[in-house]
Amino acid sequence: MSTAALNFSVCRQYTEASSVQIRSHFRPNSVINCKLPCNSRLFSQSGTLCIQLSAKGRSRRPSTRSSIQMTLVDESLGRRDAILTPSEILAYDLVQGPLVRWSYIADRSVPCPPTAVLLHGILGSRKNWGTFARRLAKEFPNWQFLLVDLRCHGDSASIKKRGPHTVASAALDVLKLLGHLRVIPRVIIGHSFGGKVALSMVDQAAKPLARPVRVWVLDATPGKVRAGRDGDDHPAELISFLNAFPNEVVSKREVINALVREGFSNDVAQWVVTNLRQTNRSNSSSGFSWMFNLDGIAEMYQSYEDTNLWYFILIVQTSLCIIFRNKGL
Repeated sequence: MSTAALNFSVCRQYTEASSVQIRSHFRPNSVINCKLPCNSRLFSQSGTLCIQLSAKGRSRRPSTRSSIQMTLVDESLGRRDAILTPSEILAYDLVQGPLVRWSYIADRSVPCPPTAVLLHGILGSRKNWGTFARRLAKEFPNWQFLLVDLRCHGDSASIKKRGPHTVASAALDVLKLLGHLRVIPRVIIGHSFGGKVALSMVDQAAKPLARPVRVWVLDATPGKVRAGRDGDDHPAELISFLNAFPNEVVSKREVINALVREGFSNDVAQWVVTNLRQTNRSNSSSGFSWMFNLDGIAEMYQSYEDTNLWYFILIVQTSLCIIFRNKGL
């Protein structure tokens, strides 16, 4: 048994493997295909790639086993700037149509398929778009749909982000994610806060996008807003009320009842509790904890109200579809 530090990355993962493809950073052989015996096992343990080889001979002796351990070395070592993986920028799902055969870690010469980016509103998450994206993938089998958790929301709340938490910074996060995934979207769809994020993305693009991009802005106006008119739910008050809750609650029903008593609609209350995650799934009596960063979200919502992108609408050459309804969420 020996241990050696090699600079490589695993392109595909296997648990019970007969072959494995390893991408080397040495030229000219950039990809190494390793053929393993059928009884071999490939697994990772404490940052070390372990390959356990088993061979059965015709003799009566028990089968022999040998193991090879190779330490996984981050390819960013020795460089000034650490290289981030896409999941370290934002949490995301990539819903692909049944005819799509593409991955961002594949050969860079392979063009990405037509892609639509779907952006949720304040206090939402990428799960809000899940059912819709899967339906679209069936209708458009050659397309893929990128769903993200914006900063301070969903699984992205655990990713440390520098302030200020604004529409512009949320848009820059998504642009960075697209750059790491090597994706140029053809469609960007944003709901409410996500609608302004979509506009800001195109506004901040370092250069004109390689192809026309359709931007759909739903339930939002590009200008400054003061949401929460009579009869509507007040987002700022909702955020403030949620801030009074402890980090963990006993049940979702407890939160729903409290929101309804406070005057928020039942629909909003039901939607808000989708941000609760069970703290210990193995214990049925465990409570729930919030998935978002409310302090950051409060800052983001203030930016949503104050951001004015009408100037961009007047000069943009991108095809836009804006639905003015402005519920403010």
